[in-house]
Amino acid sequence: MNTDLATGVNLAWAIAAGVDGLGDVGVVVCPPFISLAAVREAISNRPVSIGAQNMHHDDSGAFTGEVSPVMLAGVCDYVLLGHSERRQMFGETDEMVGRKVAAAVAHGLRPIVCVGETLEQREAGNATEIVRWQVTSALAEIDAGSANELVIAYEPVWAIGTGRAATPQIADQMMGAALGSPAAATMPLLYGGSVNAGNAREYASVANINGALVGGASLDADSFLAIARLFGDGKDR
Repeated sequence: MNTDLATGVNLAWAIAAGVDGLGDVGVVVCPPFISLAAVREAISNRPVSIGAQNMHHDDSGAFTGEVSPVMLAGVCDYVLLGHSERRQMFGETDEMVGRKVAAAVAHGLRPIVCVGETLEQREAGNATEIVRWQVTSALAEIDAGSANELVIAYEPVWAIGTGRAATPQIADQMMGAALGSPAAATMPLLYGGSVNAGNAREYASVANINGALVGGASLDADSFLAIARLFGDGKDR
């Protein structure tokens, strides 16, 4: 929950203005709901996609304060679903995330589905099982042909906003777990969890990691672009 309208538009523009030279690196910005339309207008001529940070699974109804896929379909290309903060603070379950995924796909939105274990689950030896189940649940209400519409973002809960990033080796192992489902084999995989310009090169060198879900570092355009550039360089090697 960051940036007001003016700050959000300026940040998106600064990112969009700097994407030239990134090669094949795809860039998606996910501003707050209040900024979506203004950001889309501001960067409409730039090769940057727009995503929402969340959505409800129903098209309409008595859900005060919620935003539906119908509302987002004309403004966004992507939608972020199942972020750990939504799961922990707002009680979103794997079943709810699966329903949201199905609704997003039905309305032409590409879901970026966040999965990841807590520290307690990792220490109990259940991390792989948890992540694999989260991916399976995300796919539960769509047909196999729609699976390639998803992007999976592995974000270990214990690494988000803590400065304690998972090692590239852990990230690679967990990406392999996410890929354990045959339906997931064609999905792009992102790593999220304290990614910054200082460690992005390490993650970019991991074969299973296709990109990054950038959190706090995305609030500075130069930092975000540096991460994108490092991923471009890492995947070109």
